[in-house]
Amino acid sequence: MVSTTRPHVGVLALQGDVREHVAVLRSLEVEVSLVRRPEELAAVDGLVIPGGESSVIDKLSRAFGMREPIIAARKSGMPMYGTCAGLILLADDIVDGIEGQQTFGGLDVVVRRNAFGSQVDSFETELIVPAFDDQTVHAVFIRAPLVEQVGERAEVVASLDDGRVVAVRQGALLGTSFHPEVTGETRFHELFLQAVRAAA
Repeated sequence: MVSTTRPHVGVLALQGDVREHVAVLRSLEVEVSLVRRPEELAAVDGLVIPGGESSVIDKLSRAFGMREPIIAARKSGMPMYGTCAGLILLADDIVDGIEGQQTFGGLDVVVRRNAFGSQVDSFETELIVPAFDDQTVHAVFIRAPLVEQVGERAEVVASLDDGRVVAVRQGALLGTSFHPEVTGETRFHELFLQAVRAAA
């Protein structure tokens, strides 16, 4: 672990919108590294798991020998933030995963992949987020998952107007169905960084 004054955050760089997360984190003046190997994971204070294809990231994490180190880091208290596919990978359970698909777990939730449909069903909306003093967030959903069940250990961070849950956290873990990194929204990354600084 490195200095608590300037957190060193990793972005899991196996597949997905890695560059967008790196850009947001650098705008928040933290040290950022791409993480593809266990030794790179060991050098950071927190990990962002980007959007992409959850089943592909799952397979690549095993191929690169990253699955067990990520689970071990998560269990040891490393803060992690997952967007879209990253949320799926941090969920304890997934609905409609492909055969053999696994997650890193940690969030006491059940998530449905592609809950809103295909790419053409992507949409944008405004969310009210109590953690941000009920300010609104412009949220972009791209082939997004949905949190279908929230267990006792997890808390809801944001929901759609109809009550469907799209952001959750549990201890040092945070997950969003949508992509703050593509709209220039920084507050979810800042929430994640609060956990990183608290854990460092």
